Order: sequence, then structure tokens, then C-alpha cells
Amino acid sequence: MARPILLSLGSVNADFQVRVPEAPDPGRTLPATDFTRLSGGKAANRAVLACRLGHPARLLARVGDDDLREQALAPLRRAGIDLGGVSVAEGVATAVSMIAVLPDGKKSIVLAGNANDSWRQEDGEAAAAAIAAAPAGSLLTVDCEIPPDVAARAIAAARGRGLAVVLDPSPADRVRDAMLAQATAVTPNPSEAEGLTGVRVDGPEAGAEAARRLAGRGVAIACVKLQDGGCVLWQDGRATHIPAVPVEVVDSTGAGDAFAGALAVALLEGRPVLEAACFAVAASHLAVTAFGSQEAYPGRDRIEALLPRLAAGQRALAGR
Repeated sequence: MARPILLSLGSVNADFQVRVPEAPDPGRTLPATDFTRLSGGKAANRAVLACRLGHPARLLARVGDDDLREQALAPLRRAGIDLGGVSVAEGVATAVSMIAVLPDGKKSIVLAGNANDSWRQEDGEAAAAAIAAAPAGSLLTVDCEIPPDVAARAIAAARGRGLAVVLDPSPADRVRDAMLAQATAVTPNPSEAEGLTGVRVDGPEAGAEAARRLAGRGVAIACVKLQDGGCVLWQDGRATHIPAVPVEVVDSTGAGDAFAGALAVALLEGRPVLEAACFAVAASHLAVTAFGSQEAYPGRDRIEALLPRLAAGQRALAGR
């Protein structure tokens, strides 16, 4: 029997990243340092983490027919990711992400979706067919930096095949009700949770309420990420707060993708949901301790070592 795989559908980018001393003002040239050209994109990042944690991953994505596609794909190829589901959009540029990282590790991103938004009907059909043909027990991860109809069709194909689905609902305005109702788990950050539920997520109790409202829209497992790096898990009518623990924040780029990727890996491995959420929080914590996204992703040993500290702080919550 073929080994289950992680299918990662969504964005792949050529990233251009710098450090800046402060947020830029209009009309002012701001000096920057540490210019780096990287591979990025939500789907690409999740696939990299899965491979780093020992699981085969297949990327379902679109790149352009320009020279930037190798910047985006070469590191993924070296990581061992199956790129057979990546197609080329003729006459379209590869997606580009321009990232400025502040001294406190927070980042600002300008994203040109380009090929990420250039899916033809036949490309969506090919992705759905690849999902339907995946080995039993595989899992689909999806983000919304691609056309909503492509994401929705892929989720439906996965559920029709009996595969679990982890949805990163970013950007939130592309999320459809059917995506939420069919997803196994959803991983919004505070702004995305507010966009989906109307709840301003300014702490754990508000996170629990947002998660409860997501459950009311059919979400089985809601993991609402908190600003401090912790999260609120909602499952079976219960909310659990997994608080953040102190780490040195160097660069927050890609931390949310590490969360979604690690949650998917843990569910793929059959871990209990609360343990899987802790695994995801640990991965996202460690992802912020180095510069870049894929380059900063931790191995399994570091994630497992952080789990006892996170588990010790868990507490039950009630939605407000």
C-alpha cells in the first residue's frame, strides 16, 4: 500500500526579503539590510515543513514562465517535494512577495499574486484529479491565495475521497461557506478570524468566541491563532487555550504557514487533536527564531522538546 502524503494546494512565490529599522513612511526612502532572495508562498512553505518532518509532500500550484520560477521552485526540488502538480502559466509572471522585517521580528508583506491567480479550468481539474488519486490516508492542506473556485473544488474532491483537509483561510475574503463546512480544521490568525466571524480577537476569551462561531458554520476543528503566538482550539463544543511561551523573535515570516503545516502533519500521523494543536504552536514558535520562512523551519526534535512547556499551560475556556 502506498504511503499517505501531504497534498499542499495554494501559493508559491519568489520572496525578496530585507530588514528595516522602522516602518517606511510615504515619500521616504528607507535604508534596508540583509537582502535575501528566497522561495516562499503558503503552499510551498507547508510542503517544506512536511518534508522536514519526514513526510512526502506534493505541491499543487502555478508558477509563471519567467526566470523567477526557479527561485521559487529550486529549493523545493532540493527539499524532495513532488513538483509534478505544479503547472506553468504562459505569459504570466511567477508570484512575488516583497517582505520587510522590523527589529521586533514583525513583518510587512506586499504580494503580487500573478501566477497564483492564473488558474485555468483544466488546471483546477488536474489538481482535483491528483487529490482524488492520492493514497488512502493522505491529507490536503489549502490556502486561499488562489482562486476560490479552485480551492473549493479541491476541498470537495478531498472530502469525496475521504481525506482530511486543513484550511488556512487567508485571505479571509476568499473563503466560502462550503470550504468551512467541509474542512477538517481551520487555522485563522486574529484578523482572519475577525473577518470570518466579526469577533475582534484581542485575547484568549475572544479567540474562543470566534472559534465557537466558526464551529457554528460547520468547522469541526477551529484553531484560532493569537497575536502572542498561542492559540485557542475548539473541538466538540470545548475551547482550550494553548498559551505562548517566551522565545526570541527574529522574523515572524512564515510562522502561520508553519502552524498549518505542522497541524496537518500531526493529524496525518493520527495524533489526538489537542496534541496536534500543541505541535502546531511549537512549530510556529520555533519558526520565528531565525531569518526567513522555509530556512527557519525546525526539525522534529526541536518541536517535540517544546511540547511539554506548551502542554503545561493549557486551560479550558468558555466563549464570551
